[in-house]
Amino acid sequence: MTVDSYLRTMASDPFINTVNCPLSSVNYINFMEQIKNRLILSPSIITGRRRIPIENDPCGGLAALYRTVPGRAVLKLLTRPAVSKIGGRLLSTKFSARWVPGFIHKNQIDMTQYEEERSSSYNAFFTRKIKPECRPVSMAPEHLISPCDARLSAYHIDEDSCFAIKDSRYSAADLLGGDPVAGACEHGLCLIFRLCVDDYHRYCYIDSGSKGENVFIPGELHTVRPLALRKYNIYKRNCREYTVLHTDHFREVVQVEVGALMVGKIRNHHGPCRFDRGEEKGLFEFGGSTIVLLLKKDTAVIDPDILENTVAGYETVVKYGERIGFTRAAIIIENR
Repeated sequence: MTVDSYLRTMASDPFINTVNCPLSSVNYINFMEQIKNRLILSPSIITGRRRIPIENDPCGGLAALYRTVPGRAVLKLLTRPAVSKIGGRLLSTKFSARWVPGFIHKNQIDMTQYEEERSSSYNAFFTRKIKPECRPVSMAPEHLISPCDARLSAYHIDEDSCFAIKDSRYSAADLLGGDPVAGACEHGLCLIFRLCVDDYHRYCYIDSGSKGENVFIPGELHTVRPLALRKYNIYKRNCREYTVLHTDHFREVVQVEVGALMVGKIRNHHGPCRFDRGEEKGLFEFGGSTIVLLLKKDTAVIDPDILENTVAGYETVVKYGERIGFTRAAIIIENR
């Protein structure tokens, strides 16, 4: 998506349109400054969060899998559910615990942030719990929070949306296996949270409210690394699980958890229930993973740095419980 096309989408929004958006990439910086000035509730809204360029380079072994006939044959074998289960069992054995120190060193993980306990397996380490004070949750009811540690991109949804993410395009309906609930999010927002192996792999509820059943969609597992998306559409190939959250401040929000190559196991803790903001919703076992939030129209306004980074081709680094936006009502009231 180009800057110009994104700005035209933004300009169709009744709130954003009051900024008198100039639809040219030359005036883009001035436009964003107007949005920032319009949205300021406190100086902290422009956060200076770290951003990561969208990856485009293939990685050695993965390139062989996708670009050669023998590699694709291996890929077909590796993505079978039975193979995935074997991998999961291996990573849950005591033997796998010997790989943990090397992983910590390679990824420079600060273990002082985590609860002290000896990892009985690689998976036990991967799903370790962080100290609560290291992931404070914003409890302000008007704040939209991140459900996890991740690299975040934000997109508007319309009837023809095919999201250009990691060199792939797909619709909101694809994510939900054709469930018509996706249609209710038309003209809303699609927030994509990409977790890497060194991220905290537990995730929380973004608000208080209630939920229905979790809906599991089986699929062949593929890696979340960018190369995979050149040949495969991750959200049509991967297993995923979604549920509709009936939140107290953001109406109905669809949350989708997506698995990845090999294990990519999704573990949600609850069936139908009431939940609280910041309460742990579930976790991913070993494997890069993704969470997607689908929000209805006029529900939330995303922080400008996240929108600006998405347009410029960057993901924004966010943390579990961190504010990433506001309710639409809070913004309108503050600016009257």
